[in-house]
This record gives sequence, C-alpha cells and structure tokens, in this order.
Amino acid sequence: MNARTYLAFDFGERRIGVAVGNDLTESARALTTIDATTDELRFNAITPLVNEWTPHAFVVGHPTHASGDSNAMTERTERFARQLQGRFRRAAHLVDERYSSVDAADVLTKRGVSGQQQKKHIDSQAAAVILARFFEAGHHKTTSPPEPS
Repeated sequence: MNARTYLAFDFGERRIGVAVGNDLTESARALTTIDATTDELRFNAITPLVNEWTPHAFVVGHPTHASGDSNAMTERTERFARQLQGRFRRAAHLVDERYSSVDAADVLTKRGVSGQQQKKHIDSQAAAVILARFFEAGHHKTTSPPEPS
C-alpha cells in the first residue's frame, strides 16, 4: 500500500496552522504557520505547500461551540475548505477541532516549549492534532484510493 499524504489546516482569520501526515503511519506533524489576512495571501502561501507535498486530500479543523453548535468561525472555515477543494481539486474533510489548541499546548509543554515559543507553534501543532484526530477516527479508511499515476 502506498502512503497517501494529507495537509491539515487550523484556520484562523489571521493565522493558519498547517500540518502534514500520511495514512500509512497515521502520523501527523506540525509544518508551518501562515500569517495572512486575505484569501490571496493565504493561497499564495498554501500553493507551494500543495506543490511540495502533493496531498491526496485536505483536513480542516471545524470550529463549533462546546455544545457542537455553529459559531462565528464555522461558516468562514467551511468556505475556506470549499476554496481549498475548488482550487486544488482535492477533497477537503472537516474534522471537529474543539479543544485542539488545548491539546496542542499540552503537546508543546511536554516537549519543553513554553512562552513566546509556544505561541509561535500553537497553530501548526493544533493542525497536527486535527490531522491526528482524522486518522484516529478512521476517516482516511473511508476515502477513495488515489488515482493511478
């Protein structure tokens, strides 16, 4: 079985955390944080990542209130996922992101990262948490296999 690569995003209006992983090892790792406030700047930063990693699909953290109800960012994030899908012709899967930043902070603290350093890495680590959740839930096992080359 060939590994399929996934790019995951923790979307924010100012910063977007990005992580990469694959479904063979079901691993996820923080990649980078994009600091951009417009769609043009966001996609100018995302395009080289897509070209470099050639992901099978995208995973986007889906923000909601603790109750699961939509919040102010829910619709904006869904739009971002649709834009990814449309621009790059790959599926974009939404995954519950509740408490992903808390989990990311825990991971960073356990690695000895704190203070300003943690602030720099929290978004990309949250994206890695979101991707790990995608794998843990087995969503990658229900997606279609990659197209033959």
